[in-house]
Amino acid sequence: MRKTLRFRYGLFLVLVASVAMGKGRDPHVRSVYLRGGTKDRAEEVYVLGQVTTVLRFEQLCDPAGTTMLGWEGRFEPVECVGKTVLLVPLRNLQPEDRFMLVVTLADGTELPFTVVGAGQEEWKWPDQQVNVFLEPEEPDALRQQLEEARARELALMTDQRRRLREDTADHALAKLLTSGGIKQTRFKLRKRRLFQDKGVTTLTQIYSGKGKAAVLFNVTNHAPSKKPWRVMQARLVAIRLGADPEIPYAFGDARPFALRQDRDEIAFDEAGNVAVVVDKSAFLTENGPAQLLLELYNQDGWR
Repeated sequence: MRKTLRFRYGLFLVLVASVAMGKGRDPHVRSVYLRGGTKDRAEEVYVLGQVTTVLRFEQLCDPAGTTMLGWEGRFEPVECVGKTVLLVPLRNLQPEDRFMLVVTLADGTELPFTVVGAGQEEWKWPDQQVNVFLEPEEPDALRQQLEEARARELALMTDQRRRLREDTADHALAKLLTSGGIKQTRFKLRKRRLFQDKGVTTLTQIYSGKGKAAVLFNVTNHAPSKKPWRVMQARLVAIRLGADPEIPYAFGDARPFALRQDRDEIAFDEAGNVAVVVDKSAFLTENGPAQLLLELYNQDGWR
């Protein structure tokens, strides 16, 4: 029985890249709790060029008392509408950029904020909405804190279930491949290919083993944008033998696989490994033997 593992890179025409910087994240909404409107510290707000960030308060804000220093030429005029303040940077901010924003509420309370550029770290994701509470013990604030606690609990449970699903022999093999432990496995190299696209060089190595197949991607990031490279999504589908895999988007039966990376993202001018291990059963479908199409999509929607 002939088994083939097919792969390609191209533009993913169906996917719309998220404006919230990669990974297809949901809108980033968070809450901050400033007891009594203290001026002791300025809460940081993370913004992204051409994307509106909304600050929402519990009471009306005062347009005359709401200002940002040095916004001219870098932001659209700061808007204070009802209980919200709107921030729109004209372009991405540099890491060293800091802008002082003072929001004055209807009762005269002044709240300082520092507006900075968004980053790749989770705690620096672009803020699409920031809910500001002055009294954490008030019913609305307590209700919001309860919802956030439930969301954190659900995320932890989801992550735990994912980790349990990934505690398999195939995941262990993929981990060995990413760490350079190929000699500790029974895999033998069958094919090697080199891809170069948009400053990213990918050396792809295909292996076969006892009842397994594997692919190791060694990615070197020299992208002109200097943005980190990361896997946003991986797909493995079974298509009929002889079918053309060079189509814009392949529809087929999703097949199980194990994926491991040696890092969450590959910084500019660095290299990293991504490994996929597949059991021989993935090549067999209800309609008989199939070939597998393996696709990796990065954060910009390219495969």
